[in-house]
Amino acid sequence: MYQSQFFLKTLRQAPKEAETISHKLLLRGFFIEQLTSGVWNFLPLGLRVHKKIENIIREEMNKIGGQEIYLPVLQPKEIWQKTGRWEKMEPPLFKLKDRHNKDLALGPTHEEVITLLVKKYIQSYKDLPFALYQIQAKFRNEMRSTGGLLRTREFMMKDLYSFHPDKKDLDRYYQKVLEAYKRIYRRCELSAIALEAETGPIGGSESHEFLVLANSGEDRILICQKCGWKNKEEKVGKREKCPKCNKEIIIKNGIEVGHTFKLGTKYSQVFDLNYLDKDSKKQLVQMGCYGIGLGRLMATIVEVHHDENGIIWPESVAPFKYHLLVLDQKEKKVKKIADEVYEKLIKVGEEVLYDDRDISVGIKLKDADLIGIPNRLVISKKTGSKIEVKKRNKRKSTLTNLKNLLKLK
Repeated sequence: MYQSQFFLKTLRQAPKEAETISHKLLLRGFFIEQLTSGVWNFLPLGLRVHKKIENIIREEMNKIGGQEIYLPVLQPKEIWQKTGRWEKMEPPLFKLKDRHNKDLALGPTHEEVITLLVKKYIQSYKDLPFALYQIQAKFRNEMRSTGGLLRTREFMMKDLYSFHPDKKDLDRYYQKVLEAYKRIYRRCELSAIALEAETGPIGGSESHEFLVLANSGEDRILICQKCGWKNKEEKVGKREKCPKCNKEIIIKNGIEVGHTFKLGTKYSQVFDLNYLDKDSKKQLVQMGCYGIGLGRLMATIVEVHHDENGIIWPESVAPFKYHLLVLDQKEKKVKKIADEVYEKLIKVGEEVLYDDRDISVGIKLKDADLIGIPNRLVISKKTGSKIEVKKRNKRKSTLTNLKNLLKLK
């Protein structure tokens, strides 16, 4: 993609209201743009990152047998009343009326919808187990949206729902999901901690939160550096000593990047979701649900991977693999080499943002650091027939030729 034609207008400074690192850098790098409180436009760079994260999640959900579906955002009042969550959901539902004066909600989650859906198709034990997931817009009526993408009112979420004949099978699959989540975070180059958590408005018998340590996180995590014990401060209260080894603990901030629940029969009971076992006796279906917010995960990556100059995207989620900068572009020989490098990389299927803009060298270099594409390629009079290659997370650069560069792919 030629940068001169790309919808990209970087900012030298972030707006005053931007507080967290990810909020500032994603705004300055033209990845996102705010429409209103808690509601964001994803711009071309931002959407490319978002899609990379989405594909990682989709691949890992498919590996554990998840089947992708899509469920409606608009949900009728009656199903929320049936579970008692029309009035009790926290944060409160976004509610509206249609032209027939019928009450509807914008879905923050889909337990009611998915349970009603599968109820029509589950009959016997032979239909179980299975898992369905979607990657879809959610709406949370937050009182205060903060931190850019860290707490929003509209966002994309992956929610997986699993259905089982008994607790043992739910427990087995639940562990598979926990391992899949760990793989997702590793592929995003994040180190996530899994902690037992409250089930909250979703409900169920057991729950885990995945948290990434970051200064901007709203959760406070107690950590024993001696034995490795960890827990959330809100769950165990303020402590100075570890409950396991009695050594001193430290407190770190963390960002929640995923939540899993053993729902058990909470929704099955309400909607009479049952099946006939081998003895032709009715049994309630055991359920699990598992969520990851994509925008928050994207922001968390920035909170962890950045320096004083900008973002440092892991290659797995970067908007492009290469950022090609042509300097001295009025020199025909230099421009010819840069064009050739670009065309060859595109031909072999690489993702390249080609900065062909007629602007100062300083602005090009600053923009490259801010945007954070992992591999910077510079071609100038100084490099001659070679290409200067610099990793965004390294200080030193090396010189190579096009043939060797293509081998590195």
